[in-house]
Amino acid sequence: MIFLQELAGMGDLGGMGPEALIAAFAAYAAIASIIGLILWIYMSLAYMAIGKKAGLSMPGLAWIPGIGPLIITFQAAKMHWWPWLLLIGMVIPFVNVIANIAFTVYVVIWSWKMFEAINKPGWWAILLLIPVLNLIMIGIAAWSKN
Repeated sequence: MIFLQELAGMGDLGGMGPEALIAAFAAYAAIASIIGLILWIYMSLAYMAIGKKAGLSMPGLAWIPGIGPLIITFQAAKMHWWPWLLLIGMVIPFVNVIANIAFTVYVVIWSWKMFEAINKPGWWAILLLIPVLNLIMIGIAAWSKN
């Protein structure tokens, strides 16, 4: 083990053995998982409330991990379905960059229309591109009174 540390140029690692590194990584992974779960619950509740405000028939779709909020945004915007085909392009090398940018543009457009559908300013969709502000704006849109 010492040979591998010296070979990698890490030396003694400050007295931390591999067990301590594994424990530190496990603690980080546990904390990140808990934070991720809390954010998923918050966003699902918020998008479900937005779906109810927009009069959608199945606002519970917000609980689908990953794409649930996008489905609510898409349905509330009452836009065409074909931009979802861009997701296929995201698995093709070199095309994935263009498909990802194009899909992001459509998500912003859908968000703009979604905010207008629940009587909020459409320009709030631009603010969703800022991560922490995203959480605040979605919460305001979901639980504020019209």
